[in-house]
Amino acid sequence: MGGPGVGIGWRSELDLTIERMPGVDFVEVVAENVKPARLPESLALLRARGLPVIPHGVSLGVGGAEPPSPARLAHLAACAVALDAPLVSEHLAFVRGGGVEAGHLLPVPRTRESLKVVTENVRRAQDALPVPLALENVAAIFGWPDDELTEAEFLAELVAATGVGLLIDVANLYTNQVNLGLPAVAALDALPLEHLAYVHVAGGYERHGIWHDTHTTAAPQPVLDLLTELCARATPPGVLLEWDDDYPSDAVLAGELSRIRAAIAQAHR
Repeated sequence: MGGPGVGIGWRSELDLTIERMPGVDFVEVVAENVKPARLPESLALLRARGLPVIPHGVSLGVGGAEPPSPARLAHLAACAVALDAPLVSEHLAFVRGGGVEAGHLLPVPRTRESLKVVTENVRRAQDALPVPLALENVAAIFGWPDDELTEAEFLAELVAATGVGLLIDVANLYTNQVNLGLPAVAALDALPLEHLAYVHVAGGYERHGIWHDTHTTAAPQPVLDLLTELCARATPPGVLLEWDDDYPSDAVLAGELSRIRAAIAQAHR
């Protein structure tokens, strides 16, 4: 993906929109929503046009105490091969424990002990995948009481130990700023941005002082301002818009990609 390419999350509801939309440089597909042996026709078409397609997992759970499931890793690997993907992305999240699914991407306890476990889990995942792995920062709804490291410090140490790539979601940094008072620009300054794989941008809404990162509306200006701040510090290989429900018109989505391009350009003025 050369200079900052601009992409969009592929959803079956948006297949024709994305096929017709000019200026889409790459797409990302939720890995759990595809069968590698029977790819959706639309994804096969985009691949035939030369568009990179990145499988994005949501259920691996590298933040849990148990090693990642070999079956889940095999599925991610098969997706990467079927899509000829440049990389695979997942979340630095806790999703299950003791056989119980949390149903959410929960923050990982940021302790030294936890860092050891997560480092081992990431290495296992990297060994099982045919392409590089990138991990995404999650939107936290709370912080664990025993945290010893900030998220940026935890990610920096994890990157140093494993070489894993970073998928930085600026909407998640904004969510953590609004909900937990964690300054987003300070997080950008502390993250090892030289390991940036790509960036997520998404919208949400505020209710009773809480920001809900729903991916169902236009990104608010503060999220795009964070993208500008990030691009002033590093050149991301790609920036991708996530939109997961309440799908708007093609024109609105194209407008969102234009806003992302403008925010990237703003960093170099």
